[in-house]
Amino acid sequence: MRRRLSPRALRRMMKQMGMSMAPVEGVREVVLKLPGKRVVLEDPEVFVVEMGGQRIYQVMPGAIREEAALEEKPTIPEEDVLLVAQQAGVSPEEAREALEKTGGDLARAILLLTGQEA
Repeated sequence: MRRRLSPRALRRMMKQMGMSMAPVEGVREVVLKLPGKRVVLEDPEVFVVEMGGQRIYQVMPGAIREEAALEEKPTIPEEDVLLVAQQAGVSPEEAREALEKTGGDLARAILLLTGQEA
């Protein structure tokens, strides 16, 4: 027959091992973004476990819902567009297009516009 640990004894053991566990309050949903779909964990209980300088999140969902993923465009700040346009000597429209192609990567966008990247 196994002996069950009381919550108090479990906390004491975790503390001795350098671990701590605390609930995360107010979480309404957790979203996992996967290629082609999103998994939504509704009304979850979430705990954060800290051990050896790392954080581990434990999620226990109330309900699970899967959705088709919407294609997301990166948000490109106007300052980035102007910087790329200035550095590559092109119009802001061309700079924005290059930034969208490179996923917002400034250096790759400049190289693309100056013909240094295939």
